[in-house]
Formats: sequence, C-alpha cells, structure tokens
Amino acid sequence: MGQILAWILEYGYLAMFGLLALGVAGMPIPDEVLMIAFGGLVSQGHYNFIAALAVTFFGSMTGMMVSYTLGRLLGKPLLHRYGKWVRLTPSRIASSENWFGRYGTWGILFGYFVPGLRHVSSYLAGTTRLSVFRYICYASAGALLWCGTFLGIGHAVGMHWEQVAKLMEKVTHRVGLVVILLIVLGGITAWFLNKRKKNVT
Repeated sequence: MGQILAWILEYGYLAMFGLLALGVAGMPIPDEVLMIAFGGLVSQGHYNFIAALAVTFFGSMTGMMVSYTLGRLLGKPLLHRYGKWVRLTPSRIASSENWFGRYGTWGILFGYFVPGLRHVSSYLAGTTRLSVFRYICYASAGALLWCGTFLGIGHAVGMHWEQVAKLMEKVTHRVGLVVILLIVLGGITAWFLNKRKKNVT
C-alpha cells in the first residue's frame, strides 16, 4: 500500500486511473482502500473531488469493460483456467456465478460492493452475451455509486483516512456486503457530523 500511495502522489490522476483499472480487472490491488486513500488526499487539498470522481469512475469502467470484452470473446474456459492468477479461485467463481444467475444485471450494479464479485460479474456478463448497451447502463451506475461512496468516506474522515484505509485493508478480503454497507453508513454518518460541527462553529 505504501508503494501504491507513492505512485499516486508522484503521478496523480494518471496513477489512480491505471491502478483502479487494473484492480477492477482482477489484479491484486486493494480497490476500496485505494479510493479511501485518494479521498483522504482530496480532503487535504492534493486533488479536486470532481476530478477524482471522474478519474476513478473511468478507471473502474475501463477495468469492467476489459473483463466484459474478454468474457464475450473468450468465454468461461479462460476464467476457469487462468482465474487463479487474478485472485479468482474456483469457489469464488462458483459463488459469483450463483449470484449472477440469481440477480442478473442487478448483480453488476451492486456487485461492486461485494469483494471478489466485481472481478467476475463483468466477465460473466460477457459470457452470457448481455447486450453492450444494457451492460454499460448497469455497470456505469454501479461504478458511479461505488466510487462516490468510497471517495466520500475518505473525504469525510479527512486526516484520519490512513486509519480507515488500514481497517478496510484488514477486512476487505474477509467480509461481504453487510460489513461493507456498515462501513459506508459509518462514513456517511461521519460526514454529516463533520458538516454539522463546521456549521455550528
């Protein structure tokens, strides 16, 4: 994580775009931690929030489109054969297939918030030949919600973003949607309390 932060501080938006695109596509990069850190840097005046949101949105969509295109062109065999190299174990693939089969396109939208699922949902959307237009609609809505949420958490906690990022790094690979949502709600609460405190003073 220290090296990742060094890249962000040195190369700015370009590093954030590239790292997030690779992370969403399946590379071992802590996506949520990365965005919380970026949000914290935004709160300290290093970057602009709207620009940061745009960069993270397009970065995540780039990763999603790469996965979708690979799924559409190459199908499931590639996923099962080489998935282990990008953290996609057989059990994770099976649970993602079950989720996608149950919730379909909604799995694309909310799958961003489930560790591991976002790395597979786009690929599965491609293998099932979901139309490009429909896929982009759901994927872009999910990307905007996901990026806005975790950038907002980082921005809300401000100077404490490092502690929150470390907490996220510990739990991201072990928890599911419930804990992620609790963290999201905690971040929103912190933002409102911080805003209220500023208004009072």
